[in-house]
Amino acid sequence: MKKSIFTLALIAGTIVLSPQLVKAQNTLKVGGEVMYPTKDIIDNAVNSKDHKTLVAAVKAAGLVETLKGKGPFTVFAPTDDAFENLPAGTVETLLKPENKKTLATVLTYHVVAGKVDAADLMKRIKQGNGKATLKTVSGGTLTASMNGPKNVVLEDEKGNTANIAVYDVYQSNGVIHVLDKVMLPK
Repeated sequence: MKKSIFTLALIAGTIVLSPQLVKAQNTLKVGGEVMYPTKDIIDNAVNSKDHKTLVAAVKAAGLVETLKGKGPFTVFAPTDDAFENLPAGTVETLLKPENKKTLATVLTYHVVAGKVDAADLMKRIKQGNGKATLKTVSGGTLTASMNGPKNVVLEDEKGNTANIAVYDVYQSNGVIHVLDKVMLPK
């Protein structure tokens, strides 16, 4: 039997996509799970094993419907490890109901209106003589620059930096870039 890039397998009642089909659909794996460009930001994020804290925070901040909206949005998504590297107690404090507004500000600081993929981001950096300023949905700014030929670094308003670990995870309503640190507004 001749193999096709559209090979599907049915294993224990679950459809398993071949790696070739995943690549053909312009998908990436994040947190060990396939992120489908036909799904929205939330529907993909809930499947990532690396973004459980982010998803819990989005729910606690009441931002699920916003990020399921039409967009487009660019989300710089910190991993669970990034949240764990915050000072002890920070995540627990932010998730308390009385801190919902502060949590929403921190989370929307990771969101830029519009679809800014890696090529666009690098183009903006080049046009800005090595730096690009991104206005976040929270009203703050992130500054993007290059660290080497293909590594974009983000700097928050406090001077903290984060690397983009995974670029261009396309969604039906935007794009996600995975970060190794949490960005904090002033």
